Amino acid sequence: MSIRTPTRNHQEIPLWRDERVLNAAAQIVSTVVIVGLLYWGIANFLEITRQRGMPLTYGFLDDPAGFPITESYIPYTPTMSFGRAFTVGLINTLVVSVVGILLSTPLGLFVALARLSTNWLVNKIALAYIEFHRNIPLLVLLFLWYFGVFTRLPSARDSLTLPGPIFVNQRGLYLTWPRLTETGGIFVAFLVIGVILAVVAWIVLRRIRETQGRETYFGRISLAILILFPLIGWFVSGSEPLRLDEPSLQGFNFRGGLRMSPEFSALVIGLTTYTAAFIAEVFRAGILAVRKGQVEAARALGLKNNQVLGMIVIPQALRVVIPPLISQYLNLTKNSSLALIIGYQELFAIGKVTINQAGRAVPVFLMVMATYLLLSLLTSWLLNIYNKRVQFIER
Repeated sequence: MSIRTPTRNHQEIPLWRDERVLNAAAQIVSTVVIVGLLYWGIANFLEITRQRGMPLTYGFLDDPAGFPITESYIPYTPTMSFGRAFTVGLINTLVVSVVGILLSTPLGLFVALARLSTNWLVNKIALAYIEFHRNIPLLVLLFLWYFGVFTRLPSARDSLTLPGPIFVNQRGLYLTWPRLTETGGIFVAFLVIGVILAVVAWIVLRRIRETQGRETYFGRISLAILILFPLIGWFVSGSEPLRLDEPSLQGFNFRGGLRMSPEFSALVIGLTTYTAAFIAEVFRAGILAVRKGQVEAARALGLKNNQVLGMIVIPQALRVVIPPLISQYLNLTKNSSLALIIGYQELFAIGKVTINQAGRAVPVFLMVMATYLLLSLLTSWLLNIYNKRVQFIER
């Protein structure tokens, strides 16, 4: 009896012809080459900066800045450090960005609804607003608002008076503003507690309704908590936790209230109106993406137009508009660097002055780039969390 040995149907592939080995070798070689080039470039760059007496270090941030900043939300004097000045610029950028986002979002939604209106005049006005702002550079708009509007306003003695009262002149906008009294801290504490408890009640009661299927009235209870706690704080603080600080003309300028400089006002208005035009188109696309059957079914149930919009259309449109909306918010934050042109000292403007004073261009530009990158990543991260919560969950 003979035993037959199995025959090999194919010969073994040599290593230098094996595609898997060749692909792996190509990846290794390309990685080594890229890392080597990066190392060579960075090492040469650091050597050049060292030879020219400009090492890539940040010890200069502790040196006195030596330049004034006209607008600061934290205490600052020219004798303070470059690091302090950079912090002031960062805060100014954050304030402009947050105010611009908070104003441009509702304005964009309003313009989008006007653009979708069946009224011919309202529709065309919204269309003209969108086309005007989308086809003109932001820099031109900032010049228009600052040099064409705010520098042409009357002097302080001849200020324009608006309801509020609000006074408008060449030195800015002066608004009536609430100020905390001695017992205002108690009211603020109750207000914060009320907001926290209202949010917790909203989340917990809504989850109970979704999991157990019984009505919890989470909206009404949360609203009641939000009203009740500040009301208690109002009475506990002696019914006078706040006072209205009205601006008044004293000498050649106004005192009191809240002052918004012409540079800040022009920047906020320009960023808001410009970004709102793009946000309006984003909202319009999201609203049109909602199926007509949803709207028709809601109206068949007897819902009014505002109920259809607030309960049916907008919640479904948000699932579509959040991603492009993130891009518009990031653009607004980065476009705030154009404030340098009209004299508002934000992050980029203070960075340029720091370069002139300290002579350290590369470290400062790296700081500015890293700061804008972190702001963009943080904004994207927060809005992406919300985006995931409003998306449909496949089962």
